Amino acid sequence: MDILEIKNEELNEKYFKVVHPSGLTIYLYPKTGYRSTYAILGTNYGSIDTKFRVKGSNEVIEVPDGIAHYLEHKLFESEEGDAFSEYAKTGAIANAYTSFDFTGYLFSCSENFEESLKILLNFVQSPYFTEETVKKEQGIIGQEIRMYEDNPDWKVLFNLLNCLYHNHPVKKDIAGSIESIAEITAEQLYKCYKCFYNLNNMSICIVGNIDYKSVLNMLDELLKTNKPVEIERIFPDEPYEVVQNRIEQHFEVSVPIFQFGFKEKSTGKRKTSKELAETDILLSIVASKSSPLYKHLLDENLINTSSFHYEYFEGPGYSSVIFSGESSNPDKVSEIIKNYISKIRHDGINKIDFETAKKSIYGKTISIFNSIENIASTISNISFSQNEIFEYIECLKNATIESVTNRLSEQLDCNNTALSIISPINKN
Repeated sequence: MDILEIKNEELNEKYFKVVHPSGLTIYLYPKTGYRSTYAILGTNYGSIDTKFRVKGSNEVIEVPDGIAHYLEHKLFESEEGDAFSEYAKTGAIANAYTSFDFTGYLFSCSENFEESLKILLNFVQSPYFTEETVKKEQGIIGQEIRMYEDNPDWKVLFNLLNCLYHNHPVKKDIAGSIESIAEITAEQLYKCYKCFYNLNNMSICIVGNIDYKSVLNMLDELLKTNKPVEIERIFPDEPYEVVQNRIEQHFEVSVPIFQFGFKEKSTGKRKTSKELAETDILLSIVASKSSPLYKHLLDENLINTSSFHYEYFEGPGYSSVIFSGESSNPDKVSEIIKNYISKIRHDGINKIDFETAKKSIYGKTISIFNSIENIASTISNISFSQNEIFEYIECLKNATIESVTNRLSEQLDCNNTALSIISPINKN
């Protein structure tokens, strides 16, 4: 078992990466002087993985929407009880989450680390489903789905995704629908578990008050041997053009909220560290709090400082840039954003703006290393995209105005956008 030490001399930071004989990829990040430890066990599996094939088999497996999230809920249960009760005995704080392409199980603790790690690896490696317990969960998850249906921030996002994407499953709610979860069976859960919870498709990241050699010895005892499984994810063809340019829905909100998206052409592959770094610099140039665009929107009272933000939303088969916030006039905000981007495309990127954005993103990235939670989350989130956290930092340092200009030519197409608005209900 080879132990790879990954260092950044400039930051005086390092961690260890190991591909365990069980197939699990292990990241161990000792932090001297920290009392707490944070661990995330994750699988390369999310809500978009509803159609797939195991290599060597001709069977195409198609499962109901929301099954990844459903499986996350059910794994906490066993014949003896649930994992949260076990964590209560160790004093650890535990949680789990499902995203579009990742499911993670986590805990943090300042004592009883070994016992908490045993709990984590025990319940994730020991599925227990029956038709009775699966049916029982439908009511619980059904309530969660209804809660999100009444959440304007959730609705504005998925309304946008349905405007941007014709066919890709990223447009569907992570938890599925009341109708789709009613179709989920114990047999389907076991089938998905067997494919996606194979340790060869998983990683664990542990950060904080640890001795990495001791943790490796513990993992040797706790990990079960897995026969490798290679999964072919099947996504429908996705046109470059958006479905529609605008959607508006009315909710009990006091001020309109919006999300404005620029759809990109996806290659089906995850973005590299270089591409991500250049995009982060570009978006900082366009819309950070030091940008002329932000100042213009603020001076016109079209946004507020607390809600306006932007993100690069990307994953297997999808990528877009999204601006969001509260505004009295979202349509005007979207037009101003498009006009500003068109101006940058025509005039070129200002060198001072580029240097300011580059330093800003570098500083924000370095601050990650002050938080064991942020370190673990960042490493886990990029662990399946073949990227590495120190590599991203080097790409930030090496980015040039020319390379960021090239990213601009590939992104932010003002002719391929969609605007999602949640407006107040008109009482009159």
